[in-house]
Amino acid sequence: MPVVPPPNEATERAESTGRAEQAARGEGKREYVQQMFSDIAPRYDLLNHVLSMNIDKAWRRKALRALQWTQRPAGSYLDLCAGTLDVGAALVKQPGFTGFVAGADFAVPMLRHGNGKASREVLAPVGADALALPFATASLDGAIVAFGIRNVADLDAGLREVHRVLKPRARFVILEFSTPPLAIVRTFYHLYFHHVLPRVGRLVSGHGSAYTYLPMSVSHFPTEETLAGHMRRAGFTTVTWERLTFGIAAIHVGTA
Repeated sequence: MPVVPPPNEATERAESTGRAEQAARGEGKREYVQQMFSDIAPRYDLLNHVLSMNIDKAWRRKALRALQWTQRPAGSYLDLCAGTLDVGAALVKQPGFTGFVAGADFAVPMLRHGNGKASREVLAPVGADALALPFATASLDGAIVAFGIRNVADLDAGLREVHRVLKPRARFVILEFSTPPLAIVRTFYHLYFHHVLPRVGRLVSGHGSAYTYLPMSVSHFPTEETLAGHMRRAGFTTVTWERLTFGIAAIHVGTA
């Protein structure tokens, strides 16, 4: 029988990249995303801030303002695809906020690494899939998702599920990466996103393809106007969107 040589590093990297490409296109996305985020949980916060040069913090603050939680400061809110609970923790620490936030994510190790960012009396981690949220219909006063909606296996079903759990006139805010419209910005963006970021991410996280999947998933995600259309079809009204930092990211807002 022929002897099969052991896989070398290049082969393993190629296979890992192939899985990332398939997931970005939607093939086996749920399983890949859940395992990938569970694997990189210990270094997730560090990489987020380093690789974005801390710009992500300003984006999150702006997204929270778009939620207009001050209209219902004692309400119950959803931090969807919550990861390490950064957004939920930032919300409950806002001056004047007296409500409650549920941080839902199906990568439970991510939630565990968010423990301690805020008291569980005001911020509770919930192990849950975005396609089957464990909340009653029309029970929440608002919802926000930061850099997670593109990872949902079925975008339309996920948007409908968020709409289901929101009270009438409650706001849903999406903060997500996008592709810059200006050619010169887009050139530098692709250089960083497709070459620098994967190498640094792989070195720090130890994961072979997590930060290769990131730019691929953005490339396969709908444009701003197309995403707004998906939100309207899911039932959201008065849908608006705004580009951030030359179009590197965007905020979408819809009303249930």
